[in-house]
Amino acid sequence: MARPLVKVCGMTRMEDVELCVDLGVDLLGFIFHPKSPRQADPDFVASVKTGKVAKVGVFVDQTADEIIEIMDRCGLHAAQLHGGQDMNACWKIGPDRVIRVFWPNTYASPSALLNDLDYYSEVCGHFLLDAGSKGQGGTGTTIDFAMLQHIEIQTPWFLAGGLGPHNLKEALAVNPSGLDINSGVEREPGIKDASKLREVFKILAEEE
Repeated sequence: MARPLVKVCGMTRMEDVELCVDLGVDLLGFIFHPKSPRQADPDFVASVKTGKVAKVGVFVDQTADEIIEIMDRCGLHAAQLHGGQDMNACWKIGPDRVIRVFWPNTYASPSALLNDLDYYSEVCGHFLLDAGSKGQGGTGTTIDFAMLQHIEIQTPWFLAGGLGPHNLKEALAVNPSGLDINSGVEREPGIKDASKLREVFKILAEEE
């Protein structure tokens, strides 16, 4: 069984970028949100050359035009939308470049979540299901895996929310297309823990 895509988010240091690339990550996430302790400097992001590894910008308050401008400046391959960006914004950015975030714990039922996912399926290349509520991220809170056990999501989707070596196998059990890892592999916000990152990839190799 092929492993899911792996995205490591909250990148702020070149040494962490280099380690992630060496370990075989598929996507690197850079946060463009002033309130985040992991906010990335655009000049740093633009300087990151990753070869085949995709660069993803994480956006909360920005408009579609602002997002596109930052994507062009920093050489981003995709935009992860955490705010209130609507379908028109997704179209403008480009559906194949949009990862839209949803928070399953805020829905009354799995069917209500699926209704929203279906609504946005034509304007998003990927979904990301995160713990917490709108605008949050990197909280270390773990998503309710049980809610995802019995729903079938047609659009490729990432699972996020406090993922790390301690709960990776449980996360893999819900068969996500991708894993979004951040606070679960950090020493402090924005500073990755090399041993935890290596452990994640060791577990993934064992599960293949």
